[in-house]
Amino acid sequence: MKCKIDTIIFDLGGVLVDWKPEYLYRKVFMGNEKKVQWFLNNVCTSAWNAEQDGGRTIEEGEAAKIADFPEHEDLIRLYYAEWHQMFSGPIEENVELFKSLKASGNYKIYALTNWSAEKWEIALELFPFFQYFDGVVVSGQEKTRKPFAKIYNIIIDKYNINPEKAIFIDDNEENVIAAKALKLHGIHYKSPQQLLNELKSHKIIF
Repeated sequence: MKCKIDTIIFDLGGVLVDWKPEYLYRKVFMGNEKKVQWFLNNVCTSAWNAEQDGGRTIEEGEAAKIADFPEHEDLIRLYYAEWHQMFSGPIEENVELFKSLKASGNYKIYALTNWSAEKWEIALELFPFFQYFDGVVVSGQEKTRKPFAKIYNIIIDKYNINPEKAIFIDDNEENVIAAKALKLHGIHYKSPQQLLNELKSHKIIF
C-alpha cells in the first residue's frame, strides 16, 4: 500500500522560474546562436557553473576559468555580473500550482535548489515567492549539490521528511534518479500539464 503524500519538494530553476544562460549571451552575441552555444559548451559550461552551485566562490570560479581562457575574460565575468539577465521570469502555471498546494494546507512545501550562495539574496529579491516555502535548502550554502546524496539527506534530516511520503520535482532527470535512490517519489518535470497529470496520479489535492 502506498504511503499518503504529505510533502512536496520543488526544484526552482527550470521548474518555477525560467533560467537559461542563453538569454544573456544571445544579447551579447547579437543573436548569433552558433557563437552562443560554442561559448556555453566550451567556456562558461554547465559543469563550471555547477562548481559555484556546489559552494565554490564566484571569485574562485572566475579565476580558474580566466586562467584557461584569458582572451574571454570580459565574457566570463559577465556570467555572474549580469546573471539576473538569465531569467525570463517565473513559469506562471507552476507558480500558481505551488501557491495552490501551499494554500491547501495539505502538504509541507519545500525547495531544494542548486544555486550559488552568493546569488541567493538576489534571487529572493527577484522572486519574492521563494520566501513562501516551508523551508529551502540551497546547494551553495550547504557546499554540496544535486545529484549527490548528501544534499537530499540534508533536506530530509533538517525538516524531518519521510521520503516515502514525499515527492521531489526537478527538470534534471539525473537529480530525480538520485532522489528515487533515497526512496523519494520523483517527477521528471517536462511541462506544466505533465506535472499536473503526474501529481494527480499521486492523488495530490489542490
